[in-house]
Amino acid sequence: MTIGASLFLIAVGAILKFAVTYDGNGFDIGTIGVILMIVGAVGLVLGLFLMTVRRRTDVVTSDPYGRSRTTYVEPRNPADTL
Repeated sequence: MTIGASLFLIAVGAILKFAVTYDGNGFDIGTIGVILMIVGAVGLVLGLFLMTVRRRTDVVTSDPYGRSRTTYVEPRNPADTL
């Protein structure tokens, strides 16, 4: 789940919890809102965690003919060379 989708779920959940006053049979809109906010918060924390853990460097090389190529390289940890 991306950060944008997580923020969307949190926003929709907050709207359902605090702004909608519908009394339906068999389900509670407020409870659905709370569930969406929790799922969005978990997705946000997980997305931020994975974004900080996963590091990737883009290396773009081009040849004399103007063609370019992108290679994804994991950066070296300076502590590994010691």
